[in-house]
Amino acid sequence: MKKENMEDQMLREVAIMRSLRQPNVVELREVLQSTNHYYLVLELVTGGELFDKIVAAKRFDENTARHYFHQMIAGMYYCHSKGFAHRDLKPENLLLDSSGVLKISDFGLSNLQQDVLLQTVCGTPNYVAPEVLMERGYNGLSADVWSCGVVLYVMLAGRLPFEDRNMNVLLGKIERGEYQMIRHISDGAKDLISRMLTVDPRKRIPLEDVIAHPWFQVGWDPKLLQGGE
Repeated sequence: MKKENMEDQMLREVAIMRSLRQPNVVELREVLQSTNHYYLVLELVTGGELFDKIVAAKRFDENTARHYFHQMIAGMYYCHSKGFAHRDLKPENLLLDSSGVLKISDFGLSNLQQDVLLQTVCGTPNYVAPEVLMERGYNGLSADVWSCGVVLYVMLAGRLPFEDRNMNVLLGKIERGEYQMIRHISDGAKDLISRMLTVDPRKRIPLEDVIAHPWFQVGWDPKLLQGGE
């Protein structure tokens, strides 16, 4: 479906961000308007990107990865409970505040689900679910689970599961779910990653089962699921 204009897209993003109040989601504080412009005042997040932290560390040990994964999943679970899919989740969109709390940013590609299949292909190819790349209708919530699985893999391996200089080869690997499992991680982490990176979205683990997974449950605080309203 074509967007009528950029203003409609911007107003859609504003409506989404205004409705989200959770500690692990960047908060929209205020919207200002002039004759020709809208100005969005966002929560100040000064700790940089999770991406840079991964690069500096080379890779995370399981406890560190789980610490950030807990917060990412808490934020995504909250957004999903409100009917929103992110659709462009990647370490560059995961920010850290001055205390090290993870904040999910950039909901510009979000869409209110309303129990329909999304048709728009969007997101960063390396993190995008196969059903999205195949340009068929897809469930944005399930596609987000795939992207979360890729982020977890990157944190633990220090590299992408799906990568190739040739775009056609890369897309083929993603569509087939062709990747090498990380050797040095625990069986629990391997199991969770494999369930999240399941090609068939109907068989892919849902977010509530990610939370119930034994590897995830280590050190988990259910209070993270509480919103900030």
